[in-house]
Amino acid sequence: MEEWEENFAYQRVRHLIQQKFDRPVLPDLNALLFLIGVQELGRWKQDFSKEEKQDLMHIAVCRLMSYDGHYTFVGRDDEGWPHYRLESKIPPQDLPGQESLLKEKIVRYFNELEEEEGLLG
Repeated sequence: MEEWEENFAYQRVRHLIQQKFDRPVLPDLNALLFLIGVQELGRWKQDFSKEEKQDLMHIAVCRLMSYDGHYTFVGRDDEGWPHYRLESKIPPQDLPGQESLLKEKIVRYFNELEEEEGLLG
């Protein structure tokens, strides 16, 4: 996929999420990671602590990097939080490269949700 196509697909996801949650601004990368973390956790509460928000974003990154086999889901703890095992290190990249990789995986994640559950349509 060419860069413009990747950018278009990512912007599409941002707009769909903005509309779905009736937000005044487009979600940024961190907001999308947070939403993926909440989706993977499977429950919402009004006020996650700062540490919980960081954990949710980590869950999202693990989930997204599991597409390439870097992480494997190993189960949930007693409180229902998902846990992943590192299988292989993600090759080092500069910040733009990291963001590009995450955006690509975010598009894939939301496309799968849309196909499986019709959540974005």
